[in-house]
Amino acid sequence: MVVSSLRNRNVTIGGRRTSMKLEPGMWDALDEICCRESMAIHDICTRIAKDHKGYNLTAATRAFILAYFRAAATEDGHLGAGHGLIGDQRGRVDRKLAPRMAIGTPGGASLPINRRMAGG
Repeated sequence: MVVSSLRNRNVTIGGRRTSMKLEPGMWDALDEICCRESMAIHDICTRIAKDHKGYNLTAATRAFILAYFRAAATEDGHLGAGHGLIGDQRGRVDRKLAPRMAIGTPGGASLPINRRMAGG
């Protein structure tokens, strides 16, 4: 018998309770996004469900998580998080050059990136 590494959790989407199965690392990443964005998991999942097109909710959630962290890994994402190589030679960032960024989700909605993201 094969044991799945997927974990099942309940979420509420638009007032309706449903369940999703994701890998433990994906749940951790989604929880981290919730913390960084000061949003409940239910609110983020509702937004993903509203914006996804042609994906099932689990696939749309994985795509959202990937897009969120890929955007944060860009130079602009690092700048928005408050760290990077812009500034002096020690890598300090000029805060005037680092405005608050927004990340586009796969469905086109955006969530703000907090300055504390990625240790900034």
